[in-house]
Order: sequence, then structure tokens, then C-alpha cells
Amino acid sequence: MVRNLNHDTFLVIRYVKRRLTVMIDIDGKHEWRDCIDVPGVRLPRGYYFGTSSVTGDLSDNHDIISLKLYQLTVERTPEEEKRDREVFLPVVDNLKLPGLEAPLEPMSGLALFLIVFFSLVALVFAIVIGVIVYNKWQEQSRKHFY
Repeated sequence: MVRNLNHDTFLVIRYVKRRLTVMIDIDGKHEWRDCIDVPGVRLPRGYYFGTSSVTGDLSDNHDIISLKLYQLTVERTPEEEKRDREVFLPVVDNLKLPGLEAPLEPMSGLALFLIVFFSLVALVFAIVIGVIVYNKWQEQSRKHFY
């Protein structure tokens, strides 16, 4: 939607009171359209902004003309201030992040026994097959008289 346009496209990212809002102007009309609005976002302090057009295996060429950052002054209660200082990892309330699933329950004793038992049976079977194949190979190599 933003490729090969004759006008500049704009993006606004706003983070105020644990709400992340992204708005775009890709039509060149100087009118903002909502892109996303996510409440309950908790970001840690002391990080930096960066830009990239890399999207996994693909990349694209974008010219960043300007990047303007503003610190908004928002009245906070001491409780909100303390809560914001305690954030060390980015988190979104009521959103399950990939890779942070609940730990799996441990296996039952019967399941563990069956896994070990069938693993040993398969190992013994593989050893028996290996010995049979090795003996057949040795018999064939002894039969050659030159």
C-alpha cells in the first residue's frame, strides 16, 4: 500500500498510559487513519527507537525522511509511577505471547515406563538386526576365492 506513491506517507506511534496507538496517512490527504490501538501495553524504560524494513526473508527499500520523538507529560499517581518502574520485559495485558506457554505437566509413571520399555525393545531389535546383517556380510566376504 505504500510502494511507488508520488507523495510521502506518514506513521504516528503513540504510547500513553499503557495504550499503544498507531495511525497512518498513506493517502497524502493529511488525514490520520487508525491502524492499531492496543490497551494494556507495558514497555520498559531506557530503550531506544530503531527502524528497519527487514521482514524476515524479505526486505524492502524505504527512505526515512525524518523521525520526531516527543516525551509527553502525563500526570501519574505514585502507584502508576511505581508500577511502570517495575517493568523489565515488554508485556501486553490479556494477550498470550508466543513462546511463553504454560509449562507442560510432568509425565505419569506409566507413560514414562512405557516410553523406556519400548525404547529398550527397539534398541535390542536394532542390535539383533545389526548382528544378523554383519554375520551375513562376513559369510559373503569369506566365499570369494581369487
